[in-house]
Amino acid sequence: MGTGRTEEFRKDAVRIALTSGLSRQQVADDLGVGKSTLNKWVTAHRDTDVVLSEDRELARENERLRHENRILKEERDILKKATQFFASQKP
Repeated sequence: MGTGRTEEFRKDAVRIALTSGLSRQQVADDLGVGKSTLNKWVTAHRDTDVVLSEDRELARENERLRHENRILKEERDILKKATQFFASQKP
């Protein structure tokens, strides 16, 4: 058997890349493949049935929630700093 990856492995890699919410670099590192290789696989399989439409919707919603969570954490940190600042300003 050669050093090439099986078709099943490539499809699993594409599924992970498109739905995990991880960066392509993280997925490539985790799977032990180059990022350019992973990107080629994604391009080749993007419009196939590798990823169910429900999974794509979940991945999009997951990314939206991660983004919202980041914003809320930043706002919380700003409020904490403001609270500490004003508490230190009392005479």
